[in-house]
Amino acid sequence: MYSVTRESFDSLAALRNSDKTLLWNSIFVLPFWMETWWQHFHADSELHLITVRDSRQLIGIAPLQLKNGIASLVGGDNVCDYLDFIVVPGNEEAFSVTLLEELKKQQIKKLDLGLLRPDSFVLSNFVDIAQNRGLSVSIQPEDVSSEMELPATFDEYLTLLNSKQRHEVRRKLRRLNEAGKVEYQLLDGNTELDKLVNDFMHLFALARDEKAHFMTSNMEVFFRALSHATTTAGILRLGRVTIDSQPVAMVMCFDYNNILYLYNSGFDPQYDAVSVGLMSKVLTIQESIRQGKRRFEFLKGNEIYKERLGGHEIPLSRCKVEIP
Repeated sequence: MYSVTRESFDSLAALRNSDKTLLWNSIFVLPFWMETWWQHFHADSELHLITVRDSRQLIGIAPLQLKNGIASLVGGDNVCDYLDFIVVPGNEEAFSVTLLEELKKQQIKKLDLGLLRPDSFVLSNFVDIAQNRGLSVSIQPEDVSSEMELPATFDEYLTLLNSKQRHEVRRKLRRLNEAGKVEYQLLDGNTELDKLVNDFMHLFALARDEKAHFMTSNMEVFFRALSHATTTAGILRLGRVTIDSQPVAMVMCFDYNNILYLYNSGFDPQYDAVSVGLMSKVLTIQESIRQGKRRFEFLKGNEIYKERLGGHEIPLSRCKVEIP
């Protein structure tokens, strides 16, 4: 007998701490991340965090929001690169069937599940189960993410690049170091977090592209709140490049499950001649390798530098399910 229970962000956080069978495979579905997003962007949606249980054993979580008869995963494409359900392995069908029956009971007509990785629970399990029950499912490629498995050493990483890019990385690193006393640190935010975030926001604001339009006042408040939430959770990492003690480039990253996620970045265009923006990513990769991380995720977007630095594209697709 399966049951469905409404939850809060606090109860989901407690479940994450107590139930080790759940697979929280993405930073974007962690309870504190979803709660931070919800506080700033939910508009007039209704929060619908539900868990499915077999007797008293938890088998899965559907973090949903409801609006106009449509259920979608909590999060938005602009700050949540990909989403998913959270399910205990071995309970895929029971969770999916129970969830679909619950949504039908509540007269939900459509599921719009946002951007999804190919290895997400939705695309690798839920879709087939829904189709086997006669439901109409559409899957449309919409974007890409990029990632790479990290080798044991930085020298080995360089050998993975093609000869042209390997030469370019070495040349640009030399030019950067000729610009003055260069230092790179990957900081955890536990010391002077507000100052670090202020420096990051300043460098982000200097961008001459779409970044300047992206960072609205509400988005800045979100970034600051997210920085505090992820510092408390122990996953925030801020990479900082200084030249002669002056911050010239920063990256915002998250360290989770031995993966470093490159979330966003900013740099001072006055130092564009020595490629500080690109080199901040290279130095972050180098530090990730030094720390023994198993994977580096460049995250969403098809920027050419990701491929040049060794990233491999992962398709992201939007999935919609009609519930008759």
